[in-house]
Amino acid sequence: MIEKLGQALLSAAVASGSSDLYIQPVGNRYKVFEHHGDGLTLVRELTMSEGQQLIAHLKYRANMAITETRRPQLGALTLKLNDQTVHLRLSSVGNFINQESIVIRLLLPLEEKRLTFLLPEQLKQLDEWSLRRGLIMFAGPTGSGKTSTIYHLAHKLSQSLSVLSVEDPTEIVAPDFLQLQVNPAADMSYQALIKVALRHRPEVLIIGEIRDHETAKAAVDAALSGHLVLSSIHAQTAKGTLLRLTQLGIDPAAIDQAVVGVAYQRLIPTNDGELSALLDLAGGPVKNWRQTNAMTPRWEENLKHARDNQQISAADFQRFKAG
Repeated sequence: MIEKLGQALLSAAVASGSSDLYIQPVGNRYKVFEHHGDGLTLVRELTMSEGQQLIAHLKYRANMAITETRRPQLGALTLKLNDQTVHLRLSSVGNFINQESIVIRLLLPLEEKRLTFLLPEQLKQLDEWSLRRGLIMFAGPTGSGKTSTIYHLAHKLSQSLSVLSVEDPTEIVAPDFLQLQVNPAADMSYQALIKVALRHRPEVLIIGEIRDHETAKAAVDAALSGHLVLSSIHAQTAKGTLLRLTQLGIDPAAIDQAVVGVAYQRLIPTNDGELSALLDLAGGPVKNWRQTNAMTPRWEENLKHARDNQQISAADFQRFKAG
């Protein structure tokens, strides 16, 4: 019964294109949510007993400690769902009253992660940038499709160039290039893996996320040494990525030389019920746009264009016009 329930929930999440499945205690029940680009959707309510049994079953299959219900745990599992192989990454933790919750990331094959773009010509701009050597950075909230866009570019490049990724953790399964995953328990840090990656002499290097000085420096150094580097960074705007690199201790002169362009990305709900990526792009000489962290004027212009052409609603125009 519980095994069938778990299989059904995961199969439905894959079919709907969900990135994550949440199983969380809410009051005296458990609720199951799917996560899509625009937030969480409630898909099932369970009794407390059903929720606990389901979490225990999933942890068992992922080789996690079933009796440990408070401390954080990580696990991994590969299943055959809807006639396709899906890699799952599990993260569990207990709250202050020892009620356990679990989040399951669905690592779908690259062909299942195709994005549509509100303005397809923006993808052409990214393609033009990717023909150069240097650093292309992506910013945007969690779940905004940054990794999917990076992999879309890398997949095209992999037809003629060597591509290697270093991520923590791997989010998309792409057999066309070598994927390395950070593993602190095995002394495989971002910095260590980037060094290993560069010894393989890839022409394109994906660094999943720039989080600290060491990773930022490695990304900039790789870009300056002739690689194309694709990465993401936490910033509120495209131009804000430069401030973030400076905060991480990177010399502004090195930033000017290394950065080819930056893109801030959001997933915008469209009037046909889908989600489409919209980018705020900043390229050209970095010194020309270093002094501001605001969205570019083109961002609001593009949203207005989409609203006037009835691609998006007036409400969503207001919701996203500030970024």
